[in-house]
Amino acid sequence: MSRSLVHRLRLLTAWGGLLAAAVLPAAAAVTPTGLMQIPLTSDIRGTNPGVNRDANTDTIMMHVLEGLVGYREDGTPDLLLAQALTLSPDGRRYTFRLREGLTFHNGQPVTAAEVVWSWRRYLDPRTNWTCLADFNGTRGAKIEAVEADDPLTVSFTLDRPQPLFLTLMAGFNCGGSAILHPDSVDAEGKWREPVSTGPYRITRWERGRAIDMEAFAGYRPLPGPPDGNVRGKVALEPHLRWLIIRDASSRLAALVKGQVDVMPEVPAAEMLQVRRLKGVHIVSAPMLGSYGILVQDQDPLLADPRIREAIACAIDRQALARLVTEGTVDANPSIVASASPYGVGRDAGAALYDPDRSRALLKEAGYDGQSIVLTTNRRYPAMFNQALLVQAMARQVGLNIRIEVLEWATQMDRWRRGDFQLFSFGFTAKADAAQSYESILGDRVASRSKTWGDPAARALLADSMNTGDVEQRRRIFDELYQRMLHDVPYIALFSPADINAVRDGVTGFRSWQFGRARLWGVKREGGQAS
Repeated sequence: MSRSLVHRLRLLTAWGGLLAAAVLPAAAAVTPTGLMQIPLTSDIRGTNPGVNRDANTDTIMMHVLEGLVGYREDGTPDLLLAQALTLSPDGRRYTFRLREGLTFHNGQPVTAAEVVWSWRRYLDPRTNWTCLADFNGTRGAKIEAVEADDPLTVSFTLDRPQPLFLTLMAGFNCGGSAILHPDSVDAEGKWREPVSTGPYRITRWERGRAIDMEAFAGYRPLPGPPDGNVRGKVALEPHLRWLIIRDASSRLAALVKGQVDVMPEVPAAEMLQVRRLKGVHIVSAPMLGSYGILVQDQDPLLADPRIREAIACAIDRQALARLVTEGTVDANPSIVASASPYGVGRDAGAALYDPDRSRALLKEAGYDGQSIVLTTNRRYPAMFNQALLVQAMARQVGLNIRIEVLEWATQMDRWRRGDFQLFSFGFTAKADAAQSYESILGDRVASRSKTWGDPAARALLADSMNTGDVEQRRRIFDELYQRMLHDVPYIALFSPADINAVRDGVTGFRSWQFGRARLWGVKREGGQAS
């Protein structure tokens, strides 16, 4: 037994128990010739951009959809379907000039008319677009008009300047604000399938089993080396198959047998084994996401701020982060990722661990062993394992935390309703710190998933989205961080790493701070370029 594993077992035992292992199904079938296969932890939720989505959905759709802008490798926005952008002197009118010669997957040309159609559809509340509040004035500027100035020019008029407008447009949770052809819906406006412009298009979706894609022959990538989801998007593999393999050991077995070519999102429990595999190498990068515990202060017991703070003080974030991630990352007590220019210092988490204060707060609050439910799932091992460790650490100070394990879809529904006490969760990567805080902060009546509605904090968040001054924004985010520690709507634990296992015969695969597997520019030995 390795020293690393012995150390891990000792630490886990000290916190009150070992992490459970799952019983796993058989791996996928052998990879056919001419087909690259990649496992997914679960099926996608849909194909309608920015509607009923999750991280897996975003990853799949990123290969199919494109908007006017996208993200560079460093997370800054850049033009994608547009070739030029003009901003009016008052900062309210954005005019995009489209690239010439672009076509949709159905062979029709991309014009300003489809841009207008797509955006008017997004702004229609009946679409249920996840990002509507970012563009209708609810939490930022309002788009007052989207107009075609000529066949290749489209203008957006805002009610006020919005420095983050392009960053928000490019958001993965928004489906990248993809430009769609009207054939994407039927005559009644009901969603059919995505007819967009990306390097791949979906040819078959067998729910619960697999998603097949083929390279779009009419795709015109932006020139230059690969850069984010903007440049160098060459579909070197003509066919992709995303296999739904829910448990990590089965995904790893498929990798070992050569049945899949890349294993994204390697869980910590498999890291030791992956590191020993011959013919497989690890590709990793720090991510912009956050893992932690959501705290519902509208619950009668957790409405007491002393109870919330006691839970936070009971958690040794550094030990938890190292255990859950197999030593790949350190603790991060901020919802803003460590890799962000607005992140906090790497030692900040250690200073917050104070079991004596936790016990004192519980005594002061009159806590008498009442059960507190911590909801989690088994689909994402990090969420499940951090819940076990939080329970064990809390037990050391006298907190009675009971773990509730739900199916992922059920947990997501509960999150949207705000129906929980404590919630083991992970937020996907956000390009900007304001978007990270927006995950938990906002109008709690309009969005039940929010756990923080403090008016002063909401005003600070609005200020951060209305300025582009780096130093001013840093001061704002520092204050938001301190307010979050005081109010405890969320106990941030760590920022994850994007860890992928790749077979040695596969070239061109790159990890990303957004943590999404990108299969353009990737090729297997003996593969065939499209």
